Amino acid sequence: MIVYLSYLGGSQTHMGFFCGRRQEFTPTDITQRFIFNIEWRAMPVLASYSIQRSIKMKRLLNVLYVTTQNAWLIRDGQNVVIRVEHENKMRFPIHTLNGIVCFGLVSCTPQLMQLCAENDVLISFLSEHGKFYARVHGRAHGNVLLRREQYRRADRDTDAADIARRIITAKIMNCRTVLMRARRDHKEQCDIPSMNRAIQQLDGIINQLDRVAPLDVLRGKEGEASRIYFSVFDNLILMQKDQFKFTQRSRRPPLDKINALLSFVYTMLANEVVSALESIGLDPAVGFLHRDRPGRPGLALDIMEEFRPAVADRLVLSLVNRNQIQGKQFKTTETGAVVMTDEARKDLIVAWQKRKQEEVVHPYLNEKLPLGMMPYVQALLMSRFLRGDVDAYPPYIQK
Repeated sequence: MIVYLSYLGGSQTHMGFFCGRRQEFTPTDITQRFIFNIEWRAMPVLASYSIQRSIKMKRLLNVLYVTTQNAWLIRDGQNVVIRVEHENKMRFPIHTLNGIVCFGLVSCTPQLMQLCAENDVLISFLSEHGKFYARVHGRAHGNVLLRREQYRRADRDTDAADIARRIITAKIMNCRTVLMRARRDHKEQCDIPSMNRAIQQLDGIINQLDRVAPLDVLRGKEGEASRIYFSVFDNLILMQKDQFKFTQRSRRPPLDKINALLSFVYTMLANEVVSALESIGLDPAVGFLHRDRPGRPGLALDIMEEFRPAVADRLVLSLVNRNQIQGKQFKTTETGAVVMTDEARKDLIVAWQKRKQEEVVHPYLNEKLPLGMMPYVQALLMSRFLRGDVDAYPPYIQK
């Protein structure tokens, strides 16, 4: 089927699958991971003083992905039950879930939505190919004063530009890191002159961002850096070159296989960031870099920029270069859009869940944390900045 569930405990990722028979899945024996008492350390580049404060981090729970068409999600007590063709297939206690993502024709009963709303479990509805439709969540949480400060900063062009500048700088630095790693590890397969030229151009833009600039100028720099980065992205595809050729970024719809993979992973990443922001009490719709637009999660897209190269792009490249995703797992529609098959979607979701479990050192906290925790950490750092606990927002920069 159907259902992919990642339990982030220990060093193993435990997936629940239904393979054509009834299966009840109650993860009572899986140890949940908690992260407590992370000490704040202010980096001299981003903050002028050190904050000695211990914070309790959020428990790293699970995201349930349902892709079986015509499945129903129903409530049974304090459990989420997946029903297909009038038969209960799988069962998950609500307290083990952080979110539910439904792809395509997957329905939820009102009683199930009530259960999720009461337990702060976000339900997201996407098309079968990953296009976002809607999300359902309960009552908004968080300090109203925090949101008021977020709105004030977003309305002040100088404050918004300073935050946007830091986010853009982190994104470009992460793009440069991806290119430099490819150049170092695959010298024989990369076009070294073009890679060197792109890295130097990104360095130049980073240096220009040392100075304060208007938002429109910053957005122009971000767009220029993206064009430079994607102009050499094809060099990073080392295997299956005949099947996975990248020329330029295309969206709505994606026009090649790499773009189909990138768009799908970006959608899942955006969903994670929205959930993190809402859990902290920030408004995902009001950003600093992205302009306000009805239905667009501006702040989520802002913070997501930091993770695109280091998390999403590297995952896609890894899947292609390791032959975990193959060209035959895609199809082209009558409109020219390239979409994944059910098999490719399954492989990508499983890889995404495993990737979230990998531990990396957070550059600001200097602590090893699961990658899946990073959107929450950045949302928390943003809230601390808005409250005045740190004097500048510290973006995520991959080491």
